Amino acid sequence: MPNPWYLIIADPVLNVLVALSHILGGSFGLAIIVLTVVIRLITWPLNKRQLNSTKALQEMQPKIQELQKKYGKNQQKLQQEMMKLYKEAGVNPLGCLWPMLVQLPIWIALYQAIMRALATTPENLLDLAQRLYSWAVVNQAIPLSSQFLGLDLGLSASANGGLGLFLVVIVGGTMWVQQKMSQAPAVDPRQESTSRMMMLMMPIMFGLLSLSFPAGLGLYWAVSNIIGIITQYFVTGGWGYLKLRSPFQPTPVKGK
Repeated sequence: MPNPWYLIIADPVLNVLVALSHILGGSFGLAIIVLTVVIRLITWPLNKRQLNSTKALQEMQPKIQELQKKYGKNQQKLQQEMMKLYKEAGVNPLGCLWPMLVQLPIWIALYQAIMRALATTPENLLDLAQRLYSWAVVNQAIPLSSQFLGLDLGLSASANGGLGLFLVVIVGGTMWVQQKMSQAPAVDPRQESTSRMMMLMMPIMFGLLSLSFPAGLGLYWAVSNIIGIITQYFVTGGWGYLKLRSPFQPTPVKGK
């Protein structure tokens, strides 16, 4: 019985990536970029819902600030009122996590596709041959070139020298910007330090992953983040919570 993972996700991603590479003149990097756009279009309904929630949260800020002033000394009551406000507005503060969770299988499939498509050993080439469809456009694309804008997409970013490190910075930086645009400030001041830490953890984690994973996957993350920033800017009508206080700026002291 065929493995459902390869049948439904991994093999289709591999073959579409190889076919796009041939259509785009043999450029594996352009194929990854176009595939990123396609995936973004497919997940657009979910992303749009998340962006609408982000916009609603931004518009709710005056009401949220009123609740903070009114129940600032009673955190339990504040949390209850906040949840009631979110429920009335039909907003899920954690809705931004869903697009990322949906893309997780695609990240895994893309990682496997890059490693297989750029196969160098006889064993890997044999495995690649077994995964490819009998499409003419796919068969004509092999072998693939891993070079793109000075990067070897089959090697890790750390193995790509300065350009690889630049890609890591782009991945981490764009992820931080996208998170900052959508993440509302913590309601409880005691949770603010935790919120700032979480804001940094994801960009750092993906930056570290980009160091060890194929640069092709880092290219996907960077392009996906940039598309996310652009769409979020136009859907929500601005930079969102990015215009608020930086997570590196200390919390203002009352009375000053």
